[in-house]
Amino acid sequence: MKRISSQMNNNNTQYNLRIQEQRQNRLNNQIGTQSRIQSLRDDPVAAGHLVKYQSYLTRVNNFEKNGITLSDQFQYREGYMTNSVEILQRVRELAVTGANGIYTQDDMRNMAVEVDELLQELVSNANAVGPDGNFIFAGTNVNAPAFEIDMGHVEGAVQPLISAVRYNGTIDQNQVEIDEGKYITVDNVGSKTFWAENQRVFGGRDLSSWQAKESGIINVDGQKIKIETGDTVYSLISKINSSGAAVKASVDPITRGLNLTTTDAHQIWMEDVSGTTLNEMGIIKDASQKPPYNFADNVRVSGGSLFDSVIQLRNSLLKGDTDAIGGRVLASLDSGIGNLTTRVAKSGSEYERLQNDILRNSATALNVTSNISREGDLDITQAITDQKMLEYTQQATLSNAGKMYSSSLLNYMK
Repeated sequence: MKRISSQMNNNNTQYNLRIQEQRQNRLNNQIGTQSRIQSLRDDPVAAGHLVKYQSYLTRVNNFEKNGITLSDQFQYREGYMTNSVEILQRVRELAVTGANGIYTQDDMRNMAVEVDELLQELVSNANAVGPDGNFIFAGTNVNAPAFEIDMGHVEGAVQPLISAVRYNGTIDQNQVEIDEGKYITVDNVGSKTFWAENQRVFGGRDLSSWQAKESGIINVDGQKIKIETGDTVYSLISKINSSGAAVKASVDPITRGLNLTTTDAHQIWMEDVSGTTLNEMGIIKDASQKPPYNFADNVRVSGGSLFDSVIQLRNSLLKGDTDAIGGRVLASLDSGIGNLTTRVAKSGSEYERLQNDILRNSATALNVTSNISREGDLDITQAITDQKMLEYTQQATLSNAGKMYSSSLLNYMK
């Protein structure tokens, strides 16, 4: 039961006008944002779906950006690697020519001049800088050249030439997410890409009675291996062989020392992360020396880089040593070309995989955008129709209110 008073009409009219204004304001906000959900209470189920879709769309877009960035990097990297293969093919031609034994000493010196120029170009490729200003083949140490050059006197040359090339990067690899829970490894390690032969390390210390005095951790090609107190050389070998590193360990049958051999062409990386296990075994120097050039003085290392092979060829040409060219030098070049070609093929495969991922993520983004539109977008036709109806209702309310304001309590007492 309502109480009749002079203010009743005004109160009722003001109350209904506020409700209409609230509806108009909500509809205007929806039209302005083109979204039908202004707060969670508008449609709790759709709002929950919308938040999930928008979050997933953000991740998918990031995956697509990662794929595009990586594919660009792989293109630049593959270009320098392919050019290096072409350089090595020319170097091999000169090696085959120089091994014939029919050329004079002057002819072989002329060949050595070309080989030295090709060596410089090969080093330039290895120290290439990408469009982002980072060194491509330096692992994760992208702010410094991947390889350092030593100049020195070479027999038969009249001026200093490149005598050694040392790796200055890291062996760490980045994992980049290209899909939900899926990663691709970015392997820019120059000591793998520009290596010629499987490396072998021969320890010179008898370890038959060696035992670890304390626990520690060693790093073998990026794999952390835990050493327990009392471990023998045989338990250490077992741990290295089962660690997943591309290295096989064994005991030398003569010296009883620790021998290490890589399973593919790359440079071995060894260090004591904690403790002094490898130093006690006589494999590496103390912690002040950093890998990969930290092997102890009595350790013999074989298996060099592509630069070592080309340097040996140049030096052999300057000396006129056809036997060395036709033997070890040519075999080392063939091994290096094979390794680099494999790396090019791997890089090309990764690039193709990224292209597929980019296309899939692009299509997924379109589908998710469609889902977001279905759950949250406003039907603009229906919204404009509702807006016009609310405006018409408000005008009618105001018109009727103007007529009712002249009434008072006396009108109800007649």
